[in-house]
Amino acid sequence: MIVQRELTWLRMLFSYKGSALTRTLPRIVSITVFSAVATAVVRYYELEHYTLTVTPFTLIGLALAIFLGFRNNAAYDRFWEGRKLWGQLVNSSRSFAREVLMLVVPPANRPAADPHVREFQEDLIRRMVGYVHSLRHHLRDSIPYEDLAGFIPAAEFPQLQDEKNVPVAILLDLGVRLRKAWRDGWISDFHLATVERTLSAITDVQGGCERIKNTPIPFAYTVLLHRTVAFYCLFLPFGIIDTVRWLTPLVVALISHAFLGLDEIGGEIEEPFGIEPQDLPLTAISRTIEVNLLQAIERKEVPELLEPAEGVLV
Repeated sequence: MIVQRELTWLRMLFSYKGSALTRTLPRIVSITVFSAVATAVVRYYELEHYTLTVTPFTLIGLALAIFLGFRNNAAYDRFWEGRKLWGQLVNSSRSFAREVLMLVVPPANRPAADPHVREFQEDLIRRMVGYVHSLRHHLRDSIPYEDLAGFIPAAEFPQLQDEKNVPVAILLDLGVRLRKAWRDGWISDFHLATVERTLSAITDVQGGCERIKNTPIPFAYTVLLHRTVAFYCLFLPFGIIDTVRWLTPLVVALISHAFLGLDEIGGEIEEPFGIEPQDLPLTAISRTIEVNLLQAIERKEVPELLEPAEGVLV
């Protein structure tokens, strides 16, 4: 995610990196060149009587702007919902660590169990860190095992590799371990239900993220917008050449920049869990959760929080 904040108005005006222009520039240049050739042909051969009027482009442009705005709003809703879900994951993982430390305790008549309970608490919290990393990789369709090292024993990797959904398998394992703690008398019925509600909230977060990832904006709607924008920009010179004459390529370039940019931005943010500059910084959020949970178990050697690299936070 691009996090450049301290940009002056002038620098923002001419900012290229991270803008939609990095992807739309070839299309804008192509349309502008086509517009320049069409303008030269029409003007040279005096074909103005065979061109279109500006009226249909005014009507279509208004409708197109409304449709692009609607699609961008839908795409941003997906982006913002993804960010809220990961914010909820931050809170729920912290709650899980606190509940494990406060509610999973040895029975009063078995003080010798205290060291084992402490080891059990740390194991659960470290597995929760592993869950967060595995969820990030699950949403990005990448392999998680390198980031799971140190949080989940390597001996369990072969079993996880057989799973279609590694985060769900880790959550299920956490539930099984908590049930064992309940049977051993380390957690009461009421407290077990409390921790289970937190795990259910984390499951809801994963389900929400998977819904966003697996349910894109309808393809037919996206294709229609792409085609309409392309045809509008290509035929625009023939509708305005009588009015702006030799300035037609410049006007077409400006309008193409606006419409193609809006179309591209909607496509970039509708899938918020990727690794593009406009996507959510899941790696940075995962690192924040990792640091918070390791410090909760009084681990002094924790990694540094991620900082933006060249204005981009991954």
